[in-house]
Amino acid sequence: MHRLFVAIEPPVAVRDRLLGSMGGVSGARWQRDDQLHLTLRFVGEVDRHRAQDIAAVLGSVAVTPFELALAGTGSFDRRGRVDSLWVGVTPFEAVHALHNKVDQALRRVGVAPDGRAFLPHITLARFGRSSGPVGGFAAATLGGTTFVVDGFALYESTLTSDGADYRIVERYRCDPYARQ
Repeated sequence: MHRLFVAIEPPVAVRDRLLGSMGGVSGARWQRDDQLHLTLRFVGEVDRHRAQDIAAVLGSVAVTPFELALAGTGSFDRRGRVDSLWVGVTPFEAVHALHNKVDQALRRVGVAPDGRAFLPHITLARFGRSSGPVGGFAAATLGGTTFVVDGFALYESTLTSDGADYRIVERYRCDPYARQ
């Protein structure tokens, strides 16, 4: 079985900036460079044949390159405790459009739609059972960081005792001449 998701990999300079901002939050398990991504769509566990169909259909997603900026931080809670710390992106419209195109393509190969609301973000840290306050996170260092999204990727995730390991299965380039 293959545990898959579709995501945008920020460029090296942006990942370096994110890595440089990490620290100062008690109980945080900071993401590694290879874990920094913006998830467009979680697929989940699929067999080899479905994984091949997914890889093929994602090649039909046509989108022009667009620019994103890191914007604001937030956290997700689970049962009243902070579960993860993230940085958002703006503008939402272009990344939402790509998310919708990926979702439509996945439906064509039988992947059920995701029932969760789409909130584009890059996870910076995860927390175990105990976490300190995340309000002191120095997000100001990330302001003004922009990057061009010129593609997206299909990732495979393997869960280990040290967290998830991600491997890019296939890369897909944006097309500057794509019809929106």
